[in-house]
Parts: sequence; C-alpha cells; structure tokens
Amino acid sequence: MAKTTLTLPSQVSPPEFAISALAPHEIGGVEVWAFPVLPGDGSGTVLLGPGADAAGEALGIDLLAALDGARASGKTGEVTTVPVAADDGVRLVLLVGVGAQSPDDFRRAGATLARATKDRASVATTIASIAPDGGFAAFVVGAMLGSFGFHWRSQGPKETPVARIALAGHDDVDGLDAELARAIAIGGAGWRSRMLATVPANLKNPPWLADQAVEIAREAGLEVDVWDEKRLATDGFGGIIGVGQASATPPRLIRLDYAPARGARKARHVVLVGKGITFDTGGLDIKPAEGMVSMKRDMTGGAVVLATMAALAAVDCPVRVTGLVAAAENAVSGNALRPGDVITHYGGRTSEVTNTDAEGRLVMADALAYAVDKLDPDVLVDVATLTGAMKVALGQGTGGFFASDDALADSIYAAGRESGERLWRFPLAADYEELLSSKVADADNAPGGPGAITAALFLQHFTGGLPWAHLDVASVGDAPAEKYEWTTGPTGFGARVLLAWLGQDDPLTGIA
Repeated sequence: MAKTTLTLPSQVSPPEFAISALAPHEIGGVEVWAFPVLPGDGSGTVLLGPGADAAGEALGIDLLAALDGARASGKTGEVTTVPVAADDGVRLVLLVGVGAQSPDDFRRAGATLARATKDRASVATTIASIAPDGGFAAFVVGAMLGSFGFHWRSQGPKETPVARIALAGHDDVDGLDAELARAIAIGGAGWRSRMLATVPANLKNPPWLADQAVEIAREAGLEVDVWDEKRLATDGFGGIIGVGQASATPPRLIRLDYAPARGARKARHVVLVGKGITFDTGGLDIKPAEGMVSMKRDMTGGAVVLATMAALAAVDCPVRVTGLVAAAENAVSGNALRPGDVITHYGGRTSEVTNTDAEGRLVMADALAYAVDKLDPDVLVDVATLTGAMKVALGQGTGGFFASDDALADSIYAAGRESGERLWRFPLAADYEELLSSKVADADNAPGGPGAITAALFLQHFTGGLPWAHLDVASVGDAPAEKYEWTTGPTGFGARVLLAWLGQDDPLTGIA
C-alpha cells in the first residue's frame, strides 16, 4: 500500500509592526487602541500612559474611571477592557499594566496585548513608548511570541494573531528601525524554534528536518551539508547510527555555516550542537504512555540551532558559527539498540548502552567529537532537552546549564536574563565522574543520579578540553499553561538566549 504524503497546513504568522510618531487616536482605521497603566504612588491610584487622555476625550470616556471600576492596580499583564463604538472604526480600548516597567515587564505586556487582540485586524499602542533601554525590543518579542499558534484542523486555525501592531507615540521613528528589525529577528527565531518543536512526528522525521535546514540555508545565505545514513556509517558516527537504526526513517547529521559580513577570516569560531531526536519512544527501555506524549519536541535543541543560525545575520553576529544537528528517531523494532550493546562514537570512544532512553547524549557525543576533530572551534555550545532530572531540579520555569569556562558561563547567564529565557548554572562536579565507568566500554551512557550532572560529564569527554557550555532545557521544553510569552506546549526554548549572546559586539570576551 502506498504511503500518504503529509503536508503541513498553512500556519498563522506573527503580527506585522510599524512605528509611528502619531498617537493611537490619530491613526486611522485602527480597531483597537491600547495604553499602558502604571502603578501609582502606593495610595491605590494608578496612572495612565501617553495618549490615553486624548483618546478618552475623543471617545467621551473617562478611562481612569474605568480603571477605578475594575480596581486596576497596574501590575504586569493586568488588562482592563473598555468596549467602544466610534465613527472612525475603533471598537475596543485596552489598558495594560506594566508593573515596575523593566524589560521583562514590557515583554510580558507585549504578550498580554497580543492575546487580548487575537482575531483583530489592528491595534495601535503607546505601551512601548515609555519602555526603558531594552524594553522596546522586549515588547515586540513578547507580542510576537504571545501570538504564537499551531494547528492541523480541517477548518483552519481556531484563532489568528492580530494582523498589525502600530507602535505609536515614538518621537524618533527612524532611530528605532534597527532595533525593531533586530527584535523581529529574535522573536521570529523563537517562533521558528517553537514551530519546529510543535510539528507532529508523523511528518517531522530526520529527513524532513534536514529539508527544513536546506530551506533555512537558502533563505539565510548559509552553507549547508547533510549526512545521510550511508555517509554517517562510512564516517563513523556510531552514536547517531545506533540510536536511529530501529526507525523506518533514517538518521541525519545537519551542518550549517555562517560567516559574518565583515572580518570573517579573522573571526573566532563558535560551534552550536543541537539534539535532534524527532520522536523518542525510549527505545527498548520504553517510556510510559504519558511520558511519550510530548516527545515530538525532543528535537528542541536541534530546532533552536536551526532557528539561531537563520537569524545570525539579522543580529549582526560578529563571529563565525557552525550549527550541527544530530537527528534521529528513537524507535522500537527488531533492529533496535539493546541494553548492553556497545557503540563506537565518531573518533573511537565507546559507550555501553545500559539504557536506550538515554539516547540524546549518544547522538550529541558524535556531533561534538566531529566539531573538535574537523572544525577547530574556539567555543562549543550544545542545546538539548536532555534529562528529566533537570525538570525535577528546576520545575518548568527555568533552564539549566553547565559550563567549563567561567567567562562563557557569565555570558550565557547574562544572555538568559536579557532574553527572558532564564538559565541556572549547575556544577560539572568531578566527584561523580567515577559513576560513568563501564566494565566493557569507555563509559556507561546511563550512570544514574545526579542525572543532569552525570549526563553533562558524559558529554564533556567529547569536547576536547575546549571552552564548552551545555544547555539542558528539558525543564522548559514544554509550557504547562499560557503565561505571558509562553504558549501551552513545546516552547522552543533557547534561540533567544543564543542570539542575545551571539549578537553582542564581542560574544567571546574573556573566553580563553
């Protein structure tokens, strides 16, 4: 019987943005006006931001009275809705709290506004006009990601993002163009990584993911190379081959290369490695049913690397970057890896597979070893939804990371704070190294707890002593509920962190 060819339905797109010096009520044809609400001086009185008084006068509405009636406090993400019927088309006024007015508050206010305006044609808002340094871009990113949606419905999407957001009340319109473009690129990377992580595994497999990489390379002007299963076997990628050997869809190794527009020859070199397990059954050490439901997103690390590579030019990344995605489906068949099997990684190091559900480190080890052998990087960074132990340690609001270099760790941590994708550093505690020992191979792939640390120690053996950071984002791979810029389901966590880091003037400052 011939297989049905699946095609992903057309998906919703993020809002379009425009900057204007006009106030919302001066912009014609807008369906929604939105204004910031600031907490008052502690007396219970709140303050309305720019343009609100003029809008109230134009509509004949006392907006402060509306806030008072709603007992608004101005806290971040609080929304007071005021329906109106005006001759010029405006139908709704939204009064959105901005709390302490930090960049985080404006990111959350942007996401809140996006949710409140779904299925609308347009909104004009002065919220971002009062933002501090970094707050304008954070508002745009929040508005993009709060709009995210995915569907595979026969009748189309259940709801659509607001089509257009006019960023009103800005004096220096031209001066904000570059900041807006950068924010759209970063928000778009978050959107892309989330989208890739959300695509179901009956369409998304390693060859499909490789096809997405080829399209990204064409779109972003990157060099691309893809290893198929024959080339992987010839070149000795035993970890990738071993994990993927039970699947009907064979594994792939994807390589993308970016060079900065200026000074590429002398530029330092970063290699990003992403875990690309397009579905994880656990293999013969099979997961329970409830643990398998979200495993279409076990390639989040690979999605993050692809999305980051696509946006490097837009953030003017000054270093060379190579992205590697080790893609495989961890399936069950008569050809599956067995507990007790020994695999030989790229470069010759061997692993005893005592748990087939500890597969991510096996494919990533190959990619890291290849990077050290062939790419001469200055820094290695890998991203993976790697261990359930990280979720136990951190819950679902913070990602974990390890680093062999303090300057690199400081940069990654700061990028997490700036981007809104927060990370917490864990120790590469050598005391646990002895747990990796195997009686028959160089290492045991599943040495037990502390699971996040022993997984990191396993990977460290493939980094060649280079400055290296390992982002274990299993804790934040899924959002349990709608909350600010996070939408329920796969998060695509990590692209914003990497772009905040790699988009600096010198991302490798202080790194040996």
